[in-house]
Amino acid sequence: MSYTPVIPMGGYAGWKFLNRTMEKQQAAFTASAQIQRNEDYFREKIGSVTTAAELVADRRLLSVALGAFGLNDDINNRYFIQKVLDEGSLDGGALANKLADKRYLALTKAFGFGDFSTPRTVLSDFPDEIVAQYRDRQFEIAVGEADNSMRLALSLRRDLPELAAQGSSEKTKWFTIIGSNTMSTVFRTALGLPESVSSLDVDQQLEIYRSRTEQAFGSSDPGQFAQPDRIEELIKTYLLRAELGSGAAASSQSIALQLLSASAGSGLSILL
Repeated sequence: MSYTPVIPMGGYAGWKFLNRTMEKQQAAFTASAQIQRNEDYFREKIGSVTTAAELVADRRLLSVALGAFGLNDDINNRYFIQKVLDEGSLDGGALANKLADKRYLALTKAFGFGDFSTPRTVLSDFPDEIVAQYRDRQFEIAVGEADNSMRLALSLRRDLPELAAQGSSEKTKWFTIIGSNTMSTVFRTALGLPESVSSLDVDQQLEIYRSRTEQAFGSSDPGQFAQPDRIEELIKTYLLRAELGSGAAASSQSIALQLLSASAGSGLSILL
């Protein structure tokens, strides 16, 4: 029987409880029979896998590999997965580099089937690397079954600081955030934006996110969220707004039209 994370309340209070008990809850989750069986099988078998074809042919191995990158739901797309892995990441035209979902790029780089004559699967520390990620991702999924807002917050805290610390431009970082379902959902909620904003042109979305982030956090630069206190402030704002259901009284469509109008006018001064 698998361990179910305990989250006795929602919102920011629930987040604080989850963080206080995180170490014990993760340990209990990792010790569950299903997780242990999957980890043991992966450790035993992965060192002998040297091609993408061999990986996708073993469903149990593939489930751990995909699970380590939050791609569990793609387990049945084996032809597509093999193609992505075979093409690697070094060629700018490789499929992994073209996909909006950058989890596949991370998966491809981690295994190295298309990048090196000898893949990274044969490295002695490779199983530990993937298993650690698998544990974290599967715990997040389990948390999400109790409270999806908490899952999104955990995912954001893992992914956003790495993005924020990159040397890429502010614009590039925003496009990555907008293209990520998890990060865009958190930002959209924290900034009080309707879901229909995502239907706008990406350049219009960029200006809306920039303006509202500067209003809320004092800067439009996502680089600020490399700092733990700033990302905690973002998560707190997100969870409080998610709990209150901010903006439910207004039509999403009309708000999106107001935002679009404002983006073409004077500095996006609309306050929702």
